[in-house]
Amino acid sequence: MIRYWKALVLLAAAGAATAAPLPLTAPDRTVGTVNCASSTCHGAVEPWAQGNVLRNEYTTWHRLDRHTKAYAVLKNEQSQRIAQKLGFKRPAHEEKACLDCHSHNPRPELRGERHVLAEGIGCEGCHGPAERWIKTHVEPDATHARNVAHGLYPTDRPGAVAELCTSCHVGDRNRRVTHRMMGAGHPRLSFELDTFMLLEPPHYRVDRDWTERKGAWEPARLWAVGQAVAARQMVDMLVDPRTGWDGIFPELFLFDCYACHRRMGEDRWVPRNQVGPGRVRLNDSYLLMTIAVTRVLDPARGAALTTAIASLHQAASGDQSSRDALARDGGKVAQELAATAKWLEAVALPEKLRARVLGLLLSDATAAEFADYAGAEQAYMAIASLVAAMERRGEVKITSALKAQLGRVRGTLAVDEPFAREDFRRELKALRTTLGKVVP
Repeated sequence: MIRYWKALVLLAAAGAATAAPLPLTAPDRTVGTVNCASSTCHGAVEPWAQGNVLRNEYTTWHRLDRHTKAYAVLKNEQSQRIAQKLGFKRPAHEEKACLDCHSHNPRPELRGERHVLAEGIGCEGCHGPAERWIKTHVEPDATHARNVAHGLYPTDRPGAVAELCTSCHVGDRNRRVTHRMMGAGHPRLSFELDTFMLLEPPHYRVDRDWTERKGAWEPARLWAVGQAVAARQMVDMLVDPRTGWDGIFPELFLFDCYACHRRMGEDRWVPRNQVGPGRVRLNDSYLLMTIAVTRVLDPARGAALTTAIASLHQAASGDQSSRDALARDGGKVAQELAATAKWLEAVALPEKLRARVLGLLLSDATAAEFADYAGAEQAYMAIASLVAAMERRGEVKITSALKAQLGRVRGTLAVDEPFAREDFRRELKALRTTLGKVVP
């Protein structure tokens, strides 16, 4: 049995591997964010008019990026209470379980003398330890490929970006928010890659030079790959006995919060995936989005993925005898999701993809898939992201009526526990009508 578990874990991990290690686990030394801060490097106040690099990337990060506040959060009263409740021997701002996501926290022997944990998620937390590439990336004949070979993390690749961002904002085998952490007061995690990258805000410009050096950048692809990778991360943690269980109980972070966290007198259960009432149900919000885009691009692949995920739901909601089935079915789904993410990164995106996926999500407004808050939340972020991408490409005109209706959909998600699914469906139906008037 132990060998069976290990085989599945290693198999899923093989599918999850990226071309480069994540910055936290990279073998190179971190030299410190200050090395990027010169006004002639990346610390200019305004973008440079000449050249193909903005030169104000550090300034944008320092002034506007919430990643700079990630460490400071650990010193507030709420974080200190969480650490105390969890029985940590150190305060939150010194605890590895917190620092691994709230700062760039490489092993002590890989921290250069100018590395400062208190800076939060700095340059090297996303772009990789700069020991080898900091000098060569400014050479006259420097290329992006050579920089990556020297340890620069390939943030131009949607799959690599998804692996990096979800490793904290969703979790992976090495760092994650557990149900115990949330019980102690840690906020629930909610993430959508394209939306969060727009809010970051971007400190780059996708222009002709960027495209020539790194390839085309397609927000719809970023959203789709992000969903597939996030779904795989969740399933990876589910099938790994080190992360999928908390004593005799499953790790409840991986399940739908709102199957339990609701008013007891409410009749909110709806049948889905043959999971009966009174059962904890997987948090399948990322899975739902991956199924949606896959059904549009390749209906056969989408149908196969739907069937595999339904089996996973059945295994996860069963009794003690279903642990073997959970490992078996979860391992298969993790492999399929890893393959799907790679396929989405490479597949040619047809014209009107955004409109077709958007139409599918809206048509599901009356189905049970969005009955739970987490699924509805992901659906809204997907819809908003796709509408924004369509607007940039001239496929839709953003009118005041459309903005107002998007706001009304968002309003139904303002508070999670009293979420009213019928209100959400009603506003989505109205949004479908509004969109029908502005899509060329």
